[in-house]
Amino acid sequence: MSATPMMDKVNSDIKEAMKAKQQERLDALRMLKAEFIKNNTASKPTDELTITVAHAKRLQDSLEMYQAGTEAHDKIIKELAVIKEYLPSEMGEAEVVKLIQDIKAKGAKDMGSIMKELQPQIKGRFDGKKASDLVKANL
Repeated sequence: MSATPMMDKVNSDIKEAMKAKQQERLDALRMLKAEFIKNNTASKPTDELTITVAHAKRLQDSLEMYQAGTEAHDKIIKELAVIKEYLPSEMGEAEVVKLIQDIKAKGAKDMGSIMKELQPQIKGRFDGKKASDLVKANL
């Protein structure tokens, strides 16, 4: 099995972080690499963007468990900043509304069909719950 471009980039960035002695960055990258390896050995592996998005979401959710300013909270924020480098750029609400309207113009009439077509376009770039709310508002 050959390495993917994202895995190659993570491996390369791990080497750079080791050379630069950036321990926090190195730890974050190693966690992401571990997620990729775990996915590759899973019975139903998914793409690495999905893994990265899920990892970022878990980090974001874990922020709520720690009080702002604590060492653990700050560590998660730094790790999240590293992981976000591997995510596509965020989309604005207006962009998502335009996508919804384009999908509706193609003939999709109900929530399910619109979300089914919208989801791959916003993956990792916009929150799915907010997108769902925007679809409801535009029906």
